[in-house]
Amino acid sequence: MSQGLLPTRDGEPLPPSAYVLLLANAVPLIGVVARHWTVFAVLLLYWSENVVVGAFNVLKILTAQPRDAAAWLGKLFLIPFFIFHFGMFTYVHGVFVFSLFGHDAFSYPSGIVAALRANGLMPAIGMLLLSHGFSFVHNYLMDGENVQASLPQLMALPYGRVVVLHLTVLFGGFAVMALGAPVIAMVVLVALKTGLDLRAHLAERDKFPSPVTISPSDTRMTSRPDAL
Repeated sequence: MSQGLLPTRDGEPLPPSAYVLLLANAVPLIGVVARHWTVFAVLLLYWSENVVVGAFNVLKILTAQPRDAAAWLGKLFLIPFFIFHFGMFTYVHGVFVFSLFGHDAFSYPSGIVAALRANGLMPAIGMLLLSHGFSFVHNYLMDGENVQASLPQLMALPYGRVVVLHLTVLFGGFAVMALGAPVIAMVVLVALKTGLDLRAHLAERDKFPSPVTISPSDTRMTSRPDAL
């Protein structure tokens, strides 16, 4: 396929991780069309992505600023605090998903695992892990985003994405239920989530520009003799 046929952003090709994200988000689309997933199954999958996002954010905090001794001291406090705070946020969100769209009470973790298996979502969970794992390794570690990212930025990073994305998905879920959950409405819901997810993913790449992608014209030449 020629580069001119590939989707672009500001004239530049999308990063490889964006294509992996689109592939992972195609799984619920297939589930809705071919396997007749319910609204609860779709929202349960998207809620589970919260857990995946939170887990990888812990890894991002852990591997950020690896040569900064003060940052390592900060991580001793920030990582447990993030796990507790984001964990509570995710727990409350899960209660809403189960109570409003499911048939069983929210039970962590056994009830969640049972619901994922009962709705055939384990392969989709695997694709989410692949998508976020690829972005973590390729963008964050290999491209050096971890050197650019600060700990306060990483602490706040998941909340903006999750709040906007899942408020949209929850309200979309209510709309789909009100319409009787027709396939076309479910497809629109999945497409809306995919678009928001891709936008947030690309915004994150802009927030943490890697040293590999920063143009030489955007950096100061500090290696001159008079700058030493």
